[in-house]
Amino acid sequence: MAVVHSFDPPERFVTGTVGEPGQRTFFLQAREGGRLVSVSLEKQQVIALVERIDELLDELMASAMSDALIPAVAPVDLEDRDPLEQPIDEEFRAGTMTLSWDPGDQRVVIEVFPFSEAAVVSPDQLDELSQETFEEPEPDELLLVRITPGVARAFCARALHVIEAGRPPCPFCGNPVDPDGHLCVRANGFRRREP
Repeated sequence: MAVVHSFDPPERFVTGTVGEPGQRTFFLQAREGGRLVSVSLEKQQVIALVERIDELLDELMASAMSDALIPAVAPVDLEDRDPLEQPIDEEFRAGTMTLSWDPGDQRVVIEVFPFSEAAVVSPDQLDELSQETFEEPEPDELLLVRITPGVARAFCARALHVIEAGRPPCPFCGNPVDPDGHLCVRANGFRRREP
């Protein structure tokens, strides 16, 4: 039986980082009262989650079927720039994430499942899997968060701020520039410094 870390709704749900730019670890963090859950994840997972939440809310805004009040941007009163709460004890590393809309109580539902080596499929295994049914193993635990559209927009705004706070992109190739520069592929390997 899986341990479900359920927050319906959380008092706080944010993404943040620990570490210096280029060496940062990203976290999702949910808090309700004295209960705090932190899940580590990759920067690309944060970007994908933000994009999908914004797409979902934009689709709901445009839909004549939905009577939900969806803000176009993050409400100012929900803005959260505070650091992650301490202690940051990683419950698990995020693998698969799902996103849905519950029209009954007009909430965005986010489920985060732990990363599992057993769920990773190599290209060699694809042919075998097409011959048989592949069942992903049951997770040991899961983070389940249900938030209002306003809180979801605020989550996205903060996450974008956190992502942009990392290393600046190279104006030529777009790759991150370390404080001591980087080898720019568009400059034929010449070392470019931060402008």
